[in-house]
Amino acid sequence: MAGNLTARAAHQMAGLFFLSRLSTTSARLFTSGGAATAERLTRDSLNPSVLGASYAVRGPVLDRALALQAKLKADPDSLPFNEVVQCNIGNPQSLGQTPISFHRQVLALTLAPELLADDNIAKTSEVFCADAIERAQRYASSVPSMGAYTHSQGIALVREEVAKFIEERDQTGDKVNPDHIFLTNGASEGVRITMQTMIRGKGFNDGVLVPIPQYPLYSASCTLMSGSLVPYYLDEASGWGLGVDELKAQLAEARAKGVQVRGLVVINPGNPTGQTLTEENMRDVISLCAAENLVLLADEVYQENIWRGDRPFHSFRAVARRMGFEDKSDSDLQLISFHSISKGFLGECGVRGGYFELFGFSEDIKAEMYKLASISLCSNTPGQVMTGLMVQPPKEGNAAFSKYASERQAILDSLNRRASKVATALNALEGVTCRQSDGALYAFPSIELPEKFCQEAKENNTAPDEWYCLKLVDSTGVVVVPGSGFGQKEGTWHFRTTFLPPEEKIDGVLERLSKFHNDMLAAYA
Repeated sequence: MAGNLTARAAHQMAGLFFLSRLSTTSARLFTSGGAATAERLTRDSLNPSVLGASYAVRGPVLDRALALQAKLKADPDSLPFNEVVQCNIGNPQSLGQTPISFHRQVLALTLAPELLADDNIAKTSEVFCADAIERAQRYASSVPSMGAYTHSQGIALVREEVAKFIEERDQTGDKVNPDHIFLTNGASEGVRITMQTMIRGKGFNDGVLVPIPQYPLYSASCTLMSGSLVPYYLDEASGWGLGVDELKAQLAEARAKGVQVRGLVVINPGNPTGQTLTEENMRDVISLCAAENLVLLADEVYQENIWRGDRPFHSFRAVARRMGFEDKSDSDLQLISFHSISKGFLGECGVRGGYFELFGFSEDIKAEMYKLASISLCSNTPGQVMTGLMVQPPKEGNAAFSKYASERQAILDSLNRRASKVATALNALEGVTCRQSDGALYAFPSIELPEKFCQEAKENNTAPDEWYCLKLVDSTGVVVVPGSGFGQKEGTWHFRTTFLPPEEKIDGVLERLSKFHNDMLAAYA
């Protein structure tokens, strides 16, 4: 036995010696001209599409804000303000919005299923309501565990809940196919999957019509996928209206340049502009897409955030159905609709949940999207559960309904009041024009900036509105996003702000912003 072990050890040592000599020889070959080594990964050798992509919502202004936040933490008296207020992104719970209690109860029970097996909780709990326990049991029985992979399109039960939600919302009388629904890590992942499917990359010169101003997810996605962003400009003078003549003009101009325009993005309600579309306007857009073979990408994540009673939300799917288009493979209209748990009144941004629905697509196209979803295996399971809760909350008659409805309405009413306050305060400033939002979570004021200020920005190689936002955060701790990050007509300047700071703080935030603006005008007069 000992002899065998010794022989085996000797054999292994000989093998290791041979491998080490081989490695040394190979290394010598690569470093002495025998073959070229790979270029070291540096910024200059990165994928140029990554370098070219930008996302202003988390750009230089936020970087400055985070540095100021760290400074405040180290020394609370070091700055002329006591907190940094992030109005740069629609992230409600980061600014103190309270989660919907029913939804969090269900999520807690599904993540800790041992609670469901505890008779004290199931029968006598004062923490978990009976409706939440029943819903959690349904979700828990639909998957082996919240820590397990699901079907790549998402949990079948939740996709059925989404289909039922669309039917109830749109009231068009048709059945929605759950197999045409993909559950995703927020709407952003759905946009990535669909645009990756549409844009064929270098050599094809594919493009997508995108509104300007736009949510920069779309411009970044086009850049990353080697596609062309084809801008169409919303009309600020008419309340950020979407003109079909403008769409046609930009489409014709892009095609004349050889761009293969494949899709049209519409954000309704608008981000960053806050407008909602009329049904008549939507019909014109749908007709154009059907006639020109454009895939209509309907970003509808703010459909619960409606502040104007005479301008209700209509889904593009509902309008298309009322126009006679059907969800079948030979339909003249191809439509993809996106929704998310991050917005509305939920604000569950960090849970990462959402869905997209395919309308008018063949099964072979769906199969390719399924393949892309499968590469990531599935979206996160708690996010799928939260998506189910968003689309099928407690209904009237359920024991949990009264509390749920009260919490929901309180959030929406407060957001509506804050939207009015922000627009009123901004319109009171010299050189600022701000249309009150019809919907969504943002104001997008136009700002006139003094020539001396613009010259200073130029000397610092910075767009004037970004310079304004940088100075604003330095002076006040209030973080907003420059309009140049969303796109704007040449010679105009804007910034985007949310109206998400808590109601008890919103006046103070607006006072800080107003004082900064007035001081800036005086300094650069």
